[in-house]
Amino acid sequence: MTTKMIATPTRTQEILRKYKFSFKKSLGQNFLIDVNILENIIAHAGIDESAGAIEIGPGIGALTEQLAIHADRVVAYEIDQRLLPILQDTLNGYSNIHIIHQDILEANMDETIKANFRSDQPVHVVANLPYYITTPILMKLLRDRLQVNSFTVMIQKEVAERMAAKPNSKSYGSLSIAVQYYTTAKVVMNVPKRAFMPQPNVDSSVLRLTTREKPPVEVDDEDFFFELVQACFAQRRKTLRNNLVNYFKDKEGFDKVTISETLERIGLDGTRRGESLDIAEFALLANTFYEELNY
Repeated sequence: MTTKMIATPTRTQEILRKYKFSFKKSLGQNFLIDVNILENIIAHAGIDESAGAIEIGPGIGALTEQLAIHADRVVAYEIDQRLLPILQDTLNGYSNIHIIHQDILEANMDETIKANFRSDQPVHVVANLPYYITTPILMKLLRDRLQVNSFTVMIQKEVAERMAAKPNSKSYGSLSIAVQYYTTAKVVMNVPKRAFMPQPNVDSSVLRLTTREKPPVEVDDEDFFFELVQACFAQRRKTLRNNLVNYFKDKEGFDKVTISETLERIGLDGTRRGESLDIAEFALLANTFYEELNY
């Protein structure tokens, strides 16, 4: 078992020198070099010896190592082929890690979960996500409705705030609704730039998403619901009515008068802005217009 932890500046430098590794900006590679922060992430993720863990982008194995120490089994997806021999070396003392060389956006994680974890086992996704592709990764995983208990992810602070935001706040938008439809979201810690090598240009936060058994609202059509929510935030300074008029401009029979009458009928004030509506109001709005479109 490795005694010298990977997540220290000295050990990280040693590994990088040994393999002549250079960071790829295009892959958003920033390695964590603080063991205390990693242990905090694992505590927030609820990882214990009964749990299975899935990691995305293990890098040189700093978080992977901590997951292996605390979890029953770890599966990690790495897209960068140059890191595979490094991971084989840095993690060779752990028998409970399985590395998959694949782009997470193309992975069938449902199959991976079935193949690697027991059906009664709690499974958690824990990752230091590349900031340039955080939202596509998380939305894919959420929409796939995986048998996963939670997602604890290190992401850009601003994006974490948007995902966890409540109505009537500057950060609240269509991303908040999309994430909170599938999970309950909470920013659990902030992480300083100095905890990474190289240091990123943005501040970071750890976001914990706890999977809901079922969404908090019932919608007639999920795709239409998310599309309409996006339309209501298309121009934040515009009223709900004006954003809807713009969205329905190519649909016959959905002029400003009809839209105003529909809003009035369901008790929503058309002069409000999208950021003032909660998820239940968006569901009411989407279901009403979906019914009218398909009438």
